[in-house]
Amino acid sequence: MKTRVICLGITTLDRVWPVEELPTGGGKYRASDYLEVGGGMAANAAVAAARLGADCAYWGRAGDDTAGVTMQREMTAYGVDIRNFRLFPGARSSISAVLVSQDGERTIVNYRGTGIPDDPSWLPLDQVAEAAAIHADIRWVEGAAAIFSAARKAAIPTVLDGETADTEAFAVVLPWTDHAIFSEPGLRSFAGPDCLQHEASRRDALAKVRELGCRVAAVTCGSKGTLWLDEQGFHHLPAFAVKVVDTTGAGDVFHGAYALALGEGQKVAQAMRFASAVAALKCTRQGGRAGIPTRAEVEEFLATH
Repeated sequence: MKTRVICLGITTLDRVWPVEELPTGGGKYRASDYLEVGGGMAANAAVAAARLGADCAYWGRAGDDTAGVTMQREMTAYGVDIRNFRLFPGARSSISAVLVSQDGERTIVNYRGTGIPDDPSWLPLDQVAEAAAIHADIRWVEGAAAIFSAARKAAIPTVLDGETADTEAFAVVLPWTDHAIFSEPGLRSFAGPDCLQHEASRRDALAKVRELGCRVAAVTCGSKGTLWLDEQGFHHLPAFAVKVVDTTGAGDVFHGAYALALGEGQKVAQAMRFASAVAALKCTRQGGRAGIPTRAEVEEFLATH
């Protein structure tokens, strides 16, 4: 049977323009292509988990506009269960403009949408116990707290995507979180601007995360690898050396892969390595979701690295 994973949080429609180099000011710039694809942290994580072989459901919200309908159709095509992906009448969906340079770096401008209610009371939390792992991002605080608290009662492991947010959001969600994996900007928003200066400051920042009740506190550092703190101490996993084409969605993919690995029963270090490999392979390909590797490709990569 496939491992059941539920991912909750933000979904966006990404409009992507590949360019020679990222703009540094005003003016007109020529794009080499144009793509319109679904994005968003939890939504990308759900697609990644499904692509890697999970029985994955996405729980989230959008408007009943053309962007919302497009995102539902695309996630269905990737094999994601969208029965609890609700489109709200009169609301406007989140849309991002993404500029991607030839070296794989990107600039994102996001409109978060309007008219989408925060109330999570419609979520079927009784279904949480059927999952092997729960993932959520920090963008829908009320939803993340609701599903994580239900998971805690059912002893289901939870994974938080710690992107940039205010301290109040983290204060609500982290006490219900088992595995908190931050981006560098996300950890900075939680622990302050000096937390990334050196290894000791990063260790202190991750210790603050664990003090709120998290079993594992981690930060992904791009080409510098991944750091995490758990009950066994401080750990560093170097990044896989690959030729970067496009980093769009790499962090989201990491989270989806990590949640799946936990659901399969992998230990933390093994899950970190698996997720790092998935994210590395994604970065060698154009597109956020289009670049997600298959399980066979990941296993072959791990066998040779």
